[in-house]
Amino acid sequence: MGENVKKIEIPYAITVRDLAKLLQSNSIQVIKVLMANGVMANINQMIDYDTAAIVANEIGFEAVPESENEVEIEKDLGEVPLWRQIIEREDQKNLIPRPPVVTILGHVDHGKTSLLDAIRHTNVTAGEAGGITQHIGAYQIESHGKAITFLDTPGHAAFSAMRARGAQGADIVILVVAANDGVMPQTKEAISHAKAARVPIIVALNKIDRSDANQDLVKKQLSEQGLMADTWGGNTMVVPVSAKQKIGIEDLMEAILMTAEEMKIMANPKGKVFGTVVEASVDTKKGVMATLLVQNGTLKMGDVVLAGNSYGKIRAMFDFRGKKIQKAGPSTPVQIMGLTDVPTAGDIFQVYFSEKEARAVVSAAKADAALNRNLPKATLEELFAKFKAGETKELCLIIKTDVNGSLEPIINSLNELSKEGEIKVNILHAEAGNISENDVMLAAASHGVVIGFNVQADPVARKKAENEGVSIRIYDIIYRLTEDIEKALKGMLEPEYKEVTTGKAEVLAVFKISKLGSIAGSRVREGELRKNSKIRVVRKGEIIYTGEISSLKHEKDDVKEVKNGLECGVSIKGFDAFEVGDILEAFTLERSGS
Repeated sequence: MGENVKKIEIPYAITVRDLAKLLQSNSIQVIKVLMANGVMANINQMIDYDTAAIVANEIGFEAVPESENEVEIEKDLGEVPLWRQIIEREDQKNLIPRPPVVTILGHVDHGKTSLLDAIRHTNVTAGEAGGITQHIGAYQIESHGKAITFLDTPGHAAFSAMRARGAQGADIVILVVAANDGVMPQTKEAISHAKAARVPIIVALNKIDRSDANQDLVKKQLSEQGLMADTWGGNTMVVPVSAKQKIGIEDLMEAILMTAEEMKIMANPKGKVFGTVVEASVDTKKGVMATLLVQNGTLKMGDVVLAGNSYGKIRAMFDFRGKKIQKAGPSTPVQIMGLTDVPTAGDIFQVYFSEKEARAVVSAAKADAALNRNLPKATLEELFAKFKAGETKELCLIIKTDVNGSLEPIINSLNELSKEGEIKVNILHAEAGNISENDVMLAAASHGVVIGFNVQADPVARKKAENEGVSIRIYDIIYRLTEDIEKALKGMLEPEYKEVTTGKAEVLAVFKISKLGSIAGSRVREGELRKNSKIRVVRKGEIIYTGEISSLKHEKDDVKEVKNGLECGVSIKGFDAFEVGDILEAFTLERSGS
């Protein structure tokens, strides 16, 4: 770089649009430079400092961090909430504390809804009569003279869907655990989601009024999940409550306010208007109704809002009680009318100067989406490449196994690899069971990879993985699993191959033929079966054999393929134990990204 090259300060994170303005260039030029460097990003997408610096250098500027000390601190913290990235660019003199935004997670039937009801002193489950007149997915209460906003969308699926779209709607997670039931599978999942998001957890130990409640046992179970109770010398606030008896609710509010004070949750009411879509739907009389959570700036009647690919001028704005309002500041949930389409929960919204400008942004975003469809998945190979480029310091994994006994040796092996390598292996979630949509959503939100051992991914999970760009790798030998992770950490991993299902058939009858062994008389239910293709035998949801088709017959004739709806006789190399009702899944292996 020459001495006359202009230095330019770039924050830790910046949108493509704002970077273009900063570099006195246009968004198309910036997107072209990003594409040339292997980064597919649309005009509204956040990119990190390192990526922005490459663009700046190619356009003729020398990039320097906006505040080197702060940047280093944030990088060490890992995932930085989007609202923190935004307020970094605000004038610090204008920042004021905003109410904390809280979401409630936990196992089904542990009392999430009951706790929300107890907090707002109305019985939602008995209908919306008296109290809040309409459900908008969020509401605000006042405790000890301070406001707290609750997202009334319990469930870690909604929580991680928001993260996958770039939003971090909640500042604090309340984990509800029943004192009589303890830590359950969904509790563990919720902990994984909250930890992956780096959001502080407060445990609400519910149902303490029950005769079979055992608080100490639950605290022990929580400690095994890395949540040591403050009363046991740990850092996790565990608040005993009874939603039914309204016990401990005030203590829970105090815990929220104390946590919020430590976090320094700030916003600029006069700054850039920005926030998250909580939920949206179509009302037959009013049109599109969207609930927005304002996280910075002040949203006003008549503002032009863009959320995802939906935009429009606010024609009416209501608070959580259904009362018409003219403006809403940071941490305020509002319901608005006026958008053209239904946005998706978790979409980021911003205010634009005019509908014409918003329409132009949507058009550019749709053009980018066409390019983004061909984006490769976050494979192990790519994650290593990102490490080499300085973009990541850890490999995030979700581990699913057939039995709990398989978990310990796999986790121990991976932790050993983590100690030896430069990249840290971060196991976000590990449990027995097939790969589910929730596992894929956690991976999508954390830029991680799903690893399976002797399990399968259900069709919904595979579809979600395809849509979200998540890589699923399944193994049947532990050392191959750990060997692949080790190779990935050393940058020596072979290309990944993905399974493409070509057909499914159901076994209707089994015929024993002396020289040939067993033949499965089957009907093709989907796609087609092809001779010599790979095939697995699935019985009651479990894979019992994987091999190759050795012979394929249709009406006594040897054939190369049998299409959907036709009957056939199938024999498989090395397998003889067919049963009526077995499902035969034919598949091919294709190299990822090909």
